[in-house]
Amino acid sequence: MTGGRLPFARATRRLRGAARRGRAMPAALAVATVVVTGLSGWLSLQVYEQRAEEQRRQDILAAARQSALNFTSLDHRHYERDSANVLKGATGEFKEQFAAQTAQLTKLVAANKSVSEGQVLEAGLVRSDERSARVLVVADSKVTNTAAPQGQARTYRLQLDLVHEDGRWLTSGVEFVG
Repeated sequence: MTGGRLPFARATRRLRGAARRGRAMPAALAVATVVVTGLSGWLSLQVYEQRAEEQRRQDILAAARQSALNFTSLDHRHYERDSANVLKGATGEFKEQFAAQTAQLTKLVAANKSVSEGQVLEAGLVRSDERSARVLVVADSKVTNTAAPQGQARTYRLQLDLVHEDGRWLTSGVEFVG
């Protein structure tokens, strides 16, 4: 009988070991699934944040380029429209100063028959966070007026400070640099 029991005991042990391994495999797969899912989620979040940061950077540069273009493109025949474009992209102290000088500038531009055709050559982000940014812009313009009817080339190096308000990047300060 002992001889007959031994093979049965061995078989039982083998079956129990297989059963344990069978339970271990689904548990290991479940753990691996959780780990892979968590890692995928984390990587997806990293990619999303990177894309959001790049989009914010592009939005800042686009706003700065447009602001510099508006600021360097003024025509005495359309000065009201052109100055309104500058003000649409402005906020804070810069907007107040430009608005306060608009009447005087309108007279000056009209008297000199000034036309300035701006072109942004380069723009670079100096610093930024979620609510503010500083951008350096290099722009050229061809200026014609009564004193220079053939036109005069001008190059501007501008430092623009921008703030994020109501979902838009607006210019809060302009400084001529260099």
